Amino acid sequence: MGSTAHRSRPRRASGRRRACLLIGRGAPAGSDGGVDWTRRDAGRGGGGADWTRRADPGPGAAAAAGYDVAALSPAPPGPARGQRCRALAMEPGTIDNLSILYQSSDFIVVNKHWDIRIDSKMWYETLTLQSQLKYRFPELADPDTYYGFRFCHQLDFSTSGALCVALNKAAAGSAYKCFKDRLVTKAYLALVRGHVSQSRMTIHYAIGKNTTEGMTHMMCIDGTEGCENPKPCQSELIVLEHGSYSGDPVTKVLLQPLTGRTHQLRVHCSAIGHPIVGDFTYSHKKDSSPYRMMLHAYYLRIPTGKELIEVCAPDPFVTAMDSNWVPHHVVHQLDETIQELKDKMTQKGEEEESQEAVLSGQGEEAQHEAKSLETEEQRAQCQQWLAEWALE
Repeated sequence: MGSTAHRSRPRRASGRRRACLLIGRGAPAGSDGGVDWTRRDAGRGGGGADWTRRADPGPGAAAAAGYDVAALSPAPPGPARGQRCRALAMEPGTIDNLSILYQSSDFIVVNKHWDIRIDSKMWYETLTLQSQLKYRFPELADPDTYYGFRFCHQLDFSTSGALCVALNKAAAGSAYKCFKDRLVTKAYLALVRGHVSQSRMTIHYAIGKNTTEGMTHMMCIDGTEGCENPKPCQSELIVLEHGSYSGDPVTKVLLQPLTGRTHQLRVHCSAIGHPIVGDFTYSHKKDSSPYRMMLHAYYLRIPTGKELIEVCAPDPFVTAMDSNWVPHHVVHQLDETIQELKDKMTQKGEEEESQEAVLSGQGEEAQHEAKSLETEEQRAQCQQWLAEWALE
């Protein structure tokens, strides 16, 4: 039974799209069964991290995972590719171990590593997603942009998973329109501290910037001292499994952000008393033992006019890849939950098409009145978004 949490406060593809699924360079996480890592210090509010080798998750971790298909494609690869992609995602990122979930002539969807920035102008941060893309696809880099690639959306430094990259300005524009019109569907997997009692929750805390000294890199919920400009936010939470991580009670959940505030899922989970495992920043620098923050962009759907981008990045929170995570009880099946989400989006699309058909029969004037006009501010945001990585 659901509840509501509320507080006032590699080569370029051509022609028809093709899915180059689960392509990755580099060996699986250790030929002797995998490499595990522990974080000593996340530093700079979740910025740079220092790593030491930890206990091995067990022999043959990638082979034991036996993951099926990571992306939704009519031509899925064999299990070995899925295992390899998951193994690559479990390693700390390197210049040559980027995994590709989807590729067409206009877009690439990557499985971003945890603790890697998308881009950086800092001389000491040489390993970024941009540098991985340039190494992997030098021929696809756009010389008219500062870094070479245009990202259709963002993922936090500590978050892993599906991230879409546009290969030209027109593709970037079509993706931007999908985000502006709220046509994009995103769902994240997370391990959170404690056992979430409700199987489904809608979280409604407004989120603003924390202006408290020493916390200006953080966001906070409305009513927190120093909370500036809080805006309405909504997230859906579905419990998948109850279990334990290193002996402590945790819950595996599927999170769907229905708004797009910075650090929204991390702040919302912390606000309901179930912070994300390994979230160094929102645990006030206490939760540093796990090798990473356990938040992963699992499902991404972007219905551009030219092509439907729909991928799943392999679930990294499985015992075969991290023996510290032990599930005890299944509440909802992941595949069934994602199918439910897809069905909702299909129904929404059919309703919108039906509404458009009604409007088309009422003449151009009715259509014009029914559609909200794009404001100057929206146009400016679009231009800024498209030019974000352009050369000055």
